Amino acid sequence: MKSIKYTLTHTLSILALAALISVSGSKEASAQLEVSTGVDLVSTYVWRGVAYSGPSWQPYVEAAAGDLTVGAWGSQGYDGFQEMDLYASFSLGDLSIGLTDYYYPGSDYLDGDSHAFEVNLGYSLGSLSIGANYILNEAAGAGSAGGDMYFELGYSGSAADIFVGAGDGWHSSTGDFGLVNIGVTKSKELKITESFSLPISGAVIFNPDSEQLYILAGISL
Repeated sequence: MKSIKYTLTHTLSILALAALISVSGSKEASAQLEVSTGVDLVSTYVWRGVAYSGPSWQPYVEAAAGDLTVGAWGSQGYDGFQEMDLYASFSLGDLSIGLTDYYYPGSDYLDGDSHAFEVNLGYSLGSLSIGANYILNEAAGAGSAGGDMYFELGYSGSAADIFVGAGDGWHSSTGDFGLVNIGVTKSKELKITESFSLPISGAVIFNPDSEQLYILAGISL
């Protein structure tokens, strides 16, 4: 098995080359690399129906060139839980394909068993969205035996957004496929002054598999 260092280096090299091609080979000469950053503060870190941590800071850095996006995202909980992910995605109209590297500090970063690599597919049709995700490898440090799947159907409405997700492997308590993530979310701008406002969000999430209900809030900076 190739080392994780080789895998990461090879992956990042491909992404860097793709970014250069996207910038230099674009049909529009004005296409440029755009870099953005930000941080969210959430009352509870819930991902795909599973609570990983309590109040958490979640920073990100993202670079986009044309249809290619590469980024880094992390979560730092006040209870000590940490997660650091790398991701890349490419858009083809309403279809997107991507790769996410999940890593949880505490294990050797260069150890292949510390990372779970997931292929991400997404398709949007008006207000509807469909997502399909598949873990490629066994990753003891990330709690995956490989082959884990997760599918989500979403609807974005004027009143709120609704989603339903189902998965197996690390998404469910038994590893069997089932509903794990049903919820509704709402975002709005909280006006602080005439020229400054904060994006805030709220969500109600129920996991039928674990029979847990979560009510959470978030602020984006």
